[in-house]
Amino acid sequence: MIKKKIRHINRYRDIVYAFTKYGFGFVMKELGLLDLLAVPKRVFVEGNQSRNSRTTGERIRMFLEELGPTFVKIGQIASTRPDIIPADILQELVKLQDNVSLFSFNEVRRIVEEELADSLENSFAEFSEIPLAAASIGQVHHAVLLTGEPVAVKIQRPNIMRVIDTDLEILQDLARLAESRIDWVERYQIRTIIEELSRSLREELDYENEGRNAEKIAKQFMNDSKVRIPKVFWEYSTKKILTMEFIDGIKLNEIEKLQQEGHDTKVLGEKIVNAIFHQILIDGFFHGDPHPGNIVALPGQVVAFMDFGMVGRITPEMRAHIASFVIALMRKNTSEVVRALTNMGLVPDEVNVKQLHSDVDKLREKYLDVPFSQMSIGNAVNELFAVAYRHKIMIPTDLTILGKTLLTLEGTVEKLNHEISILAVAEPFGKQLLIDRFKPKNMAEYAWSNFTEYGDILQEFPKTIKDFTAVMKKGKMKIEITTPEMEPVLHKLNRISNRLSFSIILLSFSIILVGVIIGASLSGQTSILLDKLPVIEIGFGIATMMFLLLLYSIFRSGRF
Repeated sequence: MIKKKIRHINRYRDIVYAFTKYGFGFVMKELGLLDLLAVPKRVFVEGNQSRNSRTTGERIRMFLEELGPTFVKIGQIASTRPDIIPADILQELVKLQDNVSLFSFNEVRRIVEEELADSLENSFAEFSEIPLAAASIGQVHHAVLLTGEPVAVKIQRPNIMRVIDTDLEILQDLARLAESRIDWVERYQIRTIIEELSRSLREELDYENEGRNAEKIAKQFMNDSKVRIPKVFWEYSTKKILTMEFIDGIKLNEIEKLQQEGHDTKVLGEKIVNAIFHQILIDGFFHGDPHPGNIVALPGQVVAFMDFGMVGRITPEMRAHIASFVIALMRKNTSEVVRALTNMGLVPDEVNVKQLHSDVDKLREKYLDVPFSQMSIGNAVNELFAVAYRHKIMIPTDLTILGKTLLTLEGTVEKLNHEISILAVAEPFGKQLLIDRFKPKNMAEYAWSNFTEYGDILQEFPKTIKDFTAVMKKGKMKIEITTPEMEPVLHKLNRISNRLSFSIILLSFSIILVGVIIGASLSGQTSILLDKLPVIEIGFGIATMMFLLLLYSIFRSGRF
């Protein structure tokens, strides 16, 4: 426990220094951490220089890279959230580099032998000491199984889980502290965002989860010989190591090599688009990061996908909403676009609907005369997410992964062949989605699911009415109606009623007093009630006191 606290204090110091070094020391000051952890003056000087010479996005990127694997991965995951991250910062987040050193082969051997509970020689016929690739979480080595099959073995970095757990605990502590001290932090739900990013990162750390993702996508292409997904060797895989079939192909960013080997880049691009849209719109489970480094070309115009740490999921219900959204875009109907967004559960109650309609209208007008097949899906998604960010609309994680996937896909395909239109290739999938939506069988299933849901509600209805009646009988029913727009009107009505009451009482007082005085004058007496009792004076005094008390209460209420 003591070691853990010391580790946390040291890491807190690193984080506070990095915040200050890149010009974000004011955040640490508001959290009260600058007083707790003494920061050298030179760090403040560096922070001022950094703030004057670099953009906010650049400083955030450099800050994340300096703090290492956890922060780099969180930045990379955050780059998939254009609904909550401004565009200028997103441009820098996509440039994040791991900048990690290789860990030694002795560490590789130790981890593999611990995980497989056997020596390296008893598990593999060959095992390359030089890694094929390295990243913040792990590195990949080429190996050969005892059965002669070539494999790629991904090994998790030593102690990376402990480092990441420490960083995530600190980030969650900072988010809680920030929400209690800084107003805008709570408004933007920073703690919720940190928790979501933490969950995504922990999923990526579990190599067994990545293996299951690969197998699930492999099943989607069992009958397609033009798409390859590497096989997972489970007997040589654990949470910390993943052994998959080694596929030796040409990466898609090696355009010259592809052409030299006789590949038709347009055919490859269309095949990739077809594969991704099949995953998204047919199966609802898709590769979340189809950049050129994660796809290779094989002889015969075959494409193979790699790295399944990031995947997206689209439920049937969400696919139906996406279909409605696509229809609305094709019809260029602003109201239907906003309705589709609302049905997805994205629009907060306090949104300015009029302004939202206006922004969607501007987006619609921009693409009014652009043929659907010629639209840039990357630009459209970016602009749509910019509207969402402006209106504080929280996009579900899986939809943001979908948006990032489409953006990445467009960039990948454009490098292969700039004549390919993603939407033109995807159009048949969209049509099929719409046809499937209105098939009698699917409509009947949807109606039945609603019917059973409504049946449950009806079944519970008598009990609900009984409980409601019991509460009413006990007199514990409270009804509270809040109408902010009515408050000024009610306030004015209150003032008018008080003034009216004051005027009526004053008039009544005057009439009564005048009547008494006139009666006394006509009778020639000082009082028409009792000879020796000064009724007029007493009445006048009482009425005056009542008048003054009423006047005081009205003025005190502040509603005169």
